[in-house]
Amino acid sequence: MHDAIVIGAGPAGLQAALTLGRMHRSALLLDSGEYRNGTVQHMHNMIGEDGTPPAELRARARRELTAYDTVTVRDTAAQRIEGSATEGFRVTLADGSVDRGRRVVLATGVADDLPAVPGLAPLWGLKAFTCPFCDGHEHAGRPIAILGPAPRAEHLIGLLGPVVGDITVVPVDAPLGDDDRARLEGLGVRVAGPAAEVSEHGAGVRVRTADGDLDVAGVFVAAASARQRAPFAADLGLRMLDSGSIEIDELGHTSVGGVFAAGDLAHRATLPGPMAAVLLAAAAGQLAAIGVIRSLLEDAH
Repeated sequence: MHDAIVIGAGPAGLQAALTLGRMHRSALLLDSGEYRNGTVQHMHNMIGEDGTPPAELRARARRELTAYDTVTVRDTAAQRIEGSATEGFRVTLADGSVDRGRRVVLATGVADDLPAVPGLAPLWGLKAFTCPFCDGHEHAGRPIAILGPAPRAEHLIGLLGPVVGDITVVPVDAPLGDDDRARLEGLGVRVAGPAAEVSEHGAGVRVRTADGDLDVAGVFVAAASARQRAPFAADLGLRMLDSGSIEIDELGHTSVGGVFAAGDLAHRATLPGPMAAVLLAAAAGQLAAIGVIRSLLEDAH
């Protein structure tokens, strides 16, 4: 039986496995090959790795894990989790096999649901983004469009205003009301009619709106939502937050004994929502691994 089974091999899961390995704890890392930033060419706002392709970071981390004899990596997805901290957890894999662990770390992340705008999905992570901290600087001084409703658009305007050039807010389903339009225009941005389509146009993006075509350097999506990528939170009956994330404490404990969570899928109740960043996901993975080790020590006593 493994000390821990880590489900998900993005930054949170990789770091959790590394920390467990360095403490000579037996860990199984399950890599489904699905990642939230799978289409992203370069990650940003991570010291020492600014501009590194995410796939390169994952590959390098996988190579580093080979130095730790107690860590095993399997390229398969988990299908079902059963058991408890008392008896151990049984994790059924996509190939039908079963592995057992004394603890489980959920690091499966979230999936983004995009608004139904034709052409948007192929540009996701390439020329259409959601995180100003990750991708705002690359649009410094250049025109952008913000796609979505007024309240979230207003938040993005506050973050991106000092960074980018002209901003045009483009609603998705219906024109903005007069009050919303006036409020946004008062912030110094333009407001267009609803989006009909987005497409790659030269080095930038063309947004077709009810008022005509708009050519911008990139699109920031204010209408996207994120959901749990895997069903394990619901299957295990974990306590959830209003944000749709798993509730955890400082060391990644969930509401179910022996189950830890790290990365975009979880956060503390004191935070307004998940802090979606590679560096923070890795830090959460390390904290969850520390939580696992502490809980194993408590069992030993």
